[in-house]
Amino acid sequence: MLCIIHVESTSAKSNRNNTDVQYGRRYFSTVAYLRFGTHRTMNYSRSILTIAILCGLMGPAFAQLTPASLVNDRAAPRPEIDIPGEIAVLQSMSRVVKHVARVAKPSVVHLEARKTETKRGRSEEFDEAGSGAIVEIDGSFYVLTNRHVVFGAKESQVTVRLSDGRELHPIRIISDSSTDVAIMEVRGEDLEIAQLGDSDRVDIGDFVLAIGSPFGLSHSVTFGIISAKGRRDLTLGEERIELQDFFQTDAAINPGNSGGPLLNLQGEVIGLNTAIASSSGGSEGIGFAIPINMVMLVARQLATVGRLQRSYLGVSLDPDFGPETAIRLGVRRPRGALVKKVTPNSPAAQGHLQHDDLIQRFNGVEIEDDDHLVNQVGLTPIGQEVAVVLLREGKQYQTTLTVTARP
Repeated sequence: MLCIIHVESTSAKSNRNNTDVQYGRRYFSTVAYLRFGTHRTMNYSRSILTIAILCGLMGPAFAQLTPASLVNDRAAPRPEIDIPGEIAVLQSMSRVVKHVARVAKPSVVHLEARKTETKRGRSEEFDEAGSGAIVEIDGSFYVLTNRHVVFGAKESQVTVRLSDGRELHPIRIISDSSTDVAIMEVRGEDLEIAQLGDSDRVDIGDFVLAIGSPFGLSHSVTFGIISAKGRRDLTLGEERIELQDFFQTDAAINPGNSGGPLLNLQGEVIGLNTAIASSSGGSEGIGFAIPINMVMLVARQLATVGRLQRSYLGVSLDPDFGPETAIRLGVRRPRGALVKKVTPNSPAAQGHLQHDDLIQRFNGVEIEDDDHLVNQVGLTPIGQEVAVVLLREGKQYQTTLTVTARP
């Protein structure tokens, strides 16, 4: 028997032919009926979940099959299965998942932001739900979340609901549009902070858990793996996220999961769930999370400076760098960032970079493509001296330069 369960929310507007998330040349709609992973509820209607269960019996399809014992003179022996052993393995895994969920739950919050949208001269109020995680920065408590969850709402219009049911309002909200990261300062007694992992150590195949508020159902837990790393050319709805380096996961992420933590099996936050690629508006096993190292780099600057200070290199890169150009340069594959133009008096010019230089390493990091270099430069502290390894006319060179603030 095959059962397919499909869930839709009638309180949100959906057009399944619309395409909002782009990866390469394929287009997908963003998380459910909004951009990204928030869940919208209009104030004049209640959210209704419609669940359709389609079940079909497949027994007749096997009526014409001949038993193997009649085809072969001797049937192959059936392998013995250690059922108790297999159950013990599953129970052990289950205990790990339960432990992680229990440890992480107190630091995860449910968010509701009251927003107003004007269309065709009419104002419409709605509540947008999301998730977040509590962290401590320089002695103060902040909720990490996505910018798109709280953008457009004032502090008094955002409700932070803790795992024990208490409700808080943020003192201030600071966000960065280039990364879709936001922080909200909160004050309260006995606030539990999340344990942060090292997202640089995350690898494809690692088991992960996502905690959030899908469809407003707070502190829901889903389980999966890291499916891919370094997704950097996603177009997320109408938003322009310039600095991207997403993890891809098949842990179920739905509307309302935005801003919630992606956890490893140690209960450490390794990412901030942000968006999904979906043709139906719900989870189809393709979710995206911002690595926590990147989130915290941005969060610390937002908390101390009030904005993300992005560094500047001063080069134009070739977005069409492909196999033919790679052969011309004498490399086997198009890996790295190819310089098209160097801005005069820029850090790149002072480092003697030239047209047709292939940047292969930046500050000790092997560069995969032009988007990767943009990320690395933008998140490098202003004034830091970095080493750059490049290929020029078939020979490898190293130079040093000092990145500056963007002009």
